[in-house]
Amino acid sequence: MSAAGPAPLVRGWEVVIGLETHAQLSTASKMFSGASTRFGAEPNTQACAVDLALPGTLPVPNRGAVERAIRFGLAVGARIAPLSIFARKNYFYPDLPKGYQISQYEVPVVQGGRIDFVLEGRPRSVRLTRAHLEEDAGKSLHEDFHGMSGIDLNRAGTPLLEIVSEPDMRASVEAVEYARALHALVVWLGICDGNMQEGSFRCDANVSVRRPGQPFGTRREIKNLNSFRFLQQAIDFEVQWQIDRVEDGLPVEQATVLFDPDSGETRAMRSKEDAHDYRYFPDPDLPPLVIAPGWVEQVRASLPELPGAMAARLQRDDGLAPYDAQAMTQAPAFARYYEAVRDAGLALAGGPPRAVWAKQAANWLMGEFSKRLNAEGIGIGAAPIAPGVLAALIGRVADGTVSHNGARQVFDALWGGAAEVDEVIARLGLAQMNDTGALEAIVDEVIARNPKSVDEFRAGKDKAFNALVGQVMKASQGKANPAQASELLRRKLAP
Repeated sequence: MSAAGPAPLVRGWEVVIGLETHAQLSTASKMFSGASTRFGAEPNTQACAVDLALPGTLPVPNRGAVERAIRFGLAVGARIAPLSIFARKNYFYPDLPKGYQISQYEVPVVQGGRIDFVLEGRPRSVRLTRAHLEEDAGKSLHEDFHGMSGIDLNRAGTPLLEIVSEPDMRASVEAVEYARALHALVVWLGICDGNMQEGSFRCDANVSVRRPGQPFGTRREIKNLNSFRFLQQAIDFEVQWQIDRVEDGLPVEQATVLFDPDSGETRAMRSKEDAHDYRYFPDPDLPPLVIAPGWVEQVRASLPELPGAMAARLQRDDGLAPYDAQAMTQAPAFARYYEAVRDAGLALAGGPPRAVWAKQAANWLMGEFSKRLNAEGIGIGAAPIAPGVLAALIGRVADGTVSHNGARQVFDALWGGAAEVDEVIARLGLAQMNDTGALEAIVDEVIARNPKSVDEFRAGKDKAFNALVGQVMKASQGKANPAQASELLRRKLAP
């Protein structure tokens, strides 16, 4: 964790958190077979003989999955192992048809690296231990089977990149922001679709507590957290549970636990295994994975501008604050939309300076725009307002044609299908009063009709001035420019 003051304590205890994140890679076929990875197929229709390890079958690594791992490693500043080993992780579970999982253990493909993000306005950095390739297991189904469980092996063999952090995090909010930054990165790189509801991105949280300066406590692993909200809730509950346990003089035993979203509690699933329990050994059917330097450089040349680099550019060139820059680079489509709005605004004649335009574009995208996207559950690519149209609306606010409140009404109409900003302003009668003489006459009338408020303002009561501005807006039927009205009032009420 980057140096940003002492770690926060919970009831005098220091929390220690590390995350293991499974990102499902965006390949069309599985890690070691040609079977489809398409989500939502009928159960057991996408598991081939290789996925089931039937006699006589041999796994073949998916080149696209390896390339995606390289992309990730380069993006986080990790070392790409020129030679890595696939191993068998041996355990029995009903949805693991082979009786083992092909993974990587001693020599992973991605070694080291870090994830940078902003938390409460301050930079943070969490070190990565490794990222390794592996195949997913199947899925146990416990519903609609008349009291029995079913096994769907469609997911068996799906390629995963397991990303393991160092135990650098000291609060649930920090773990969530790390996970958000990691999620944004894998989506940005195009190596994972990030769909948490479908299980494409899920986290395991290793949590322990200790007195400051003492050795690490016993950790418990919370499995398969598929939302950022659940991640925070699960960690918070687990921390309190462990502290209560230790303060009562009871031991915390290493275990794997599950989080119940309905109760908000964690519960033990099984005692936590150590690596030796899985009896790792190199897979005899797979030779070492050799990644030539030329392949690494080819992948490096294809990398897009990374979100951290783009955020730094937006801070430098557009004058955005770190939080705003991070928000604009949350996803490639969002970043493209922001830059299109900004560029369209800068092309308007007589507009405000670049930094002002950039800030206004960011405010709209983080405010009304994101609120509407979230309410309708759609991505920015499905937004019904084109970047140039939003820029035109921001421009009409900037030149005083329409107030901020009026602009929200225009935005609603545009979202509903209207195409032209000026047409909506005219149709709804939202244009602000630009006739200085007419506005001055209204201000004079308001001053004459409200002597008590005038006297109170001159006696130093600011609320009285706000009341006078409100009367001007009422008399103008909301069409007065509030800034102009305030300026006129102050000038006429000056001693």
